[in-house]
Amino acid sequence: MAWNEPGGNGNNQDPWNSGGGRRGGGGNDQGPPDLDEALQKLQEKLNGIFGKTGGSKGSGGSGSSGGSTGGFFGIIALVILIGWGALGFYTVDQQERGVVLRLGKYSETVEPGLRWNPRLVDDVMLVNVTRVNAYDHRSLMLTEDENIVDVSITVQYVIADPANYKLKVRDPEVSLAHASESALRHIVGSSEMDSILTEGREVLGVEVKSRLQRYMEEYQTGLRITQINIKEAKAPSQVQDAFDDVIKAREDEQRAINESESYRNGIIPEARGIAQRMIEEANGYRERVVAQAEGDAQRFDALYGEYKKAPEVTRERLYLDTMESVLANNSKVLVDVEGGNNMMYLPLDKLTENRPRVSSNTTSGGRLSSTELREVTNQVIEQLRQRQQSSRREAR
Repeated sequence: MAWNEPGGNGNNQDPWNSGGGRRGGGGNDQGPPDLDEALQKLQEKLNGIFGKTGGSKGSGGSGSSGGSTGGFFGIIALVILIGWGALGFYTVDQQERGVVLRLGKYSETVEPGLRWNPRLVDDVMLVNVTRVNAYDHRSLMLTEDENIVDVSITVQYVIADPANYKLKVRDPEVSLAHASESALRHIVGSSEMDSILTEGREVLGVEVKSRLQRYMEEYQTGLRITQINIKEAKAPSQVQDAFDDVIKAREDEQRAINESESYRNGIIPEARGIAQRMIEEANGYRERVVAQAEGDAQRFDALYGEYKKAPEVTRERLYLDTMESVLANNSKVLVDVEGGNNMMYLPLDKLTENRPRVSSNTTSGGRLSSTELREVTNQVIEQLRQRQQSSRREAR
């Protein structure tokens, strides 16, 4: 009979009980723990976690073997559970956004940071929303005035809505290419060739951007157009030389127009200034003549009053003033004596050479002053009187 069979005398033959007493009895238990019992306790705890109740130990080795197998699988399940939970952690960078699909259906868009989602249940797609992407497009197009132009543009865009970018459209870049072609052809087809090749290129870029952004919103691609750069707008290569000549002629025309405008802007103000100066001079001349005429009239009135009072003196004074004004600008005087055959010559310049000159009474250029001229005139008159008197005496 075995030592551990019931009813036997195995209590004294238990190899794990050196004291000969029953395990768990009054003696000291110094043997190693029972492995089956430890596995059984672990299995009971796992069953409690998963909502199962532990069965009775039963008799025989089959119960212990079943408990050991259940405990082993429980440990494996716990390890798998912990690993599955750990694999659910992930990090969303600052320039990214995460689109979460739960069982294939859109759930949410997560912001940057440390995130956790259950694996095999949620699918997370990371999208960079700060990187500026570029798309180049080039095509031959027909303008409104039925000319062909070769236009090359660069479309710069960013991802503004990650959910729409990933879920609404199968290939947003292909949609962007088709929409760029459509928007560019619409704008070029409604513009003239001269505008596209010259000053209208900037306006062309703005209009294409506006229309292309409207297309992206209608298609729900999640893209936002940031800039449209017109890289090149020219005529087809087959007729490029002829277009260059036309453009050069237009530039020459514009240069000539600018030069004429510059000349006009310079000559018109000058002519206006000259005209204004002539008007001012005419006004000044008119005022001077009117004032002089008024002064002469007043002087004549005053002189007429004096003439009534003393006619002889006034006539003599007028004669002297007249001679003074006439002789002031002449250096030689010829005097025809009435009743005689001789003509008297008076070299006034020679007569005044030996006379002292006073700076205050002389004029520039050696001309006689008023005082000197008056003295010379008096001398001439005196000589004329003397000659007249001598002529009268001889006649008697």
